Amino acid sequence: MPVTYTNRKGVTYTLCRTTTKTGKPRYAFVRDPTGREVVDAIPEGWEIRESINGVVSLVQAREQRLLPEEIAAVRAALDAHPQAHNYRLDVQPERLVIYEGEGADIDKLLNRFGASFGLMLGKQQQLRDELAQRRRFTPVLRFSLNDAETRDFRAERWCFRGSIDDWIFVDSGQLGKLVQKLVPKLGTEAFFDLY
Repeated sequence: MPVTYTNRKGVTYTLCRTTTKTGKPRYAFVRDPTGREVVDAIPEGWEIRESINGVVSLVQAREQRLLPEEIAAVRAALDAHPQAHNYRLDVQPERLVIYEGEGADIDKLLNRFGASFGLMLGKQQQLRDELAQRRRFTPVLRFSLNDAETRDFRAERWCFRGSIDDWIFVDSGQLGKLVQKLVPKLGTEAFFDLY
């Protein structure tokens, strides 16, 4: 039975294998496996990973260095944010990355134009679900583990200036304090003053 995976957008991918010039196996998830070598089991030491934007890949399994309560603290802060539906959390072995939805807020669009276009009788929810499924996200804030013993983290935000386009240092310290200080600023003008 081939290894398949359906991402958040509802697209099903099949795991296939090719060989590099040096003879090493290379794995990739593809939509159409026709004419390719299909894999029946995930290789040992590897795992399936889906990015925030629905890209499916096979990655080497790495030990999670973040504590469950640290991950829960960031999730709770995002859930409490007034625009929580605009944000997603990517948990990596040593880093927590917050992504923000690109483009206009779906709820604001539907509230503003829904009645004008006759989107009533359940069509608004259907459209909301469709737009949410197709929405793209971009990284805006990340917390990286600096010291595993002291549980010290480094907070950085993405700089959107054309001349920089990179992560810039914001603060460091205990994750709980950083989250309380920075997450509420997401989606506000104050976020762009962080540096």
